[in-house]
Amino acid sequence: MQWALAYPSIGYLALGAIAGLFGGLFGIGGGTILVPVLLFLFEAQHFPVAHAMHLALGTSMATILFTSLASMRKHHQYGAVNWRVVRTITPGILLGTALGALSAAVISPRNLGIFFGLFVYFAAVQILLDMRPRAARQLPGTAGMTAVGSFTGWISSLVSIGGGTVVVPFLLWCNVPLRNAIGTSAAIGFPVAVGGTLGYIATGMSLTMLPAPNLGFVYLPALLWVALGSVMTAPLGALVAHRMRLGWLRKLFAMLLLALATNLLAKVL
Repeated sequence: MQWALAYPSIGYLALGAIAGLFGGLFGIGGGTILVPVLLFLFEAQHFPVAHAMHLALGTSMATILFTSLASMRKHHQYGAVNWRVVRTITPGILLGTALGALSAAVISPRNLGIFFGLFVYFAAVQILLDMRPRAARQLPGTAGMTAVGSFTGWISSLVSIGGGTVVVPFLLWCNVPLRNAIGTSAAIGFPVAVGGTLGYIATGMSLTMLPAPNLGFVYLPALLWVALGSVMTAPLGALVAHRMRLGWLRKLFAMLLLALATNLLAKVL
């Protein structure tokens, strides 16, 4: 990682490329990869310790704006986006992401790091063991979708993910086919990112010790390079999702998540 520290823009670009690939492939925003690595890079650049975790979360959330659009476009070409789900869940998403960003602002960096690490462990074990919920029902009505959206937005904003870790299992439980669940999750990542990004910008705007240039808790140089890398590879990930079996890729991804979560918890503990 020495080259990434000597040339941060290259590290950000490579990180974005990896996150975009997995974002398109699994319908996730990439925050589970972005946040631990961004935290490592920010700390190596001697960013304020008290705000490094929040900067990693805010920058990751802003990146999802671009990753979700790129992967959503490709999934839409394959007819894999359920736009009715996207429309009905979005109001709850926007409410939940605002609450999540406000919650993150009042939680200590140590506790936030522990919460995120444990959440990533949970997601990784689900993927590694292929713990899919039993498809037992149909999609709920507007009220139910709003409730699901609010929870998804809250947890997504709090740990800076695109919502796929929550949305994909929920859609599978509601008898939505896997590839459609992934494609719809990719589209839902955009309203998640809009609400979450605005929240992290607002909660960090009054702080004067953040590294410049920034918009609140969004560090703009990292956003630029990570977004560029993710936009280039997210369509490729979506293409792969529709062309090959995902079993072995799921397991590799889960192992990567476990390693990142372990490293993050070791730091904060």
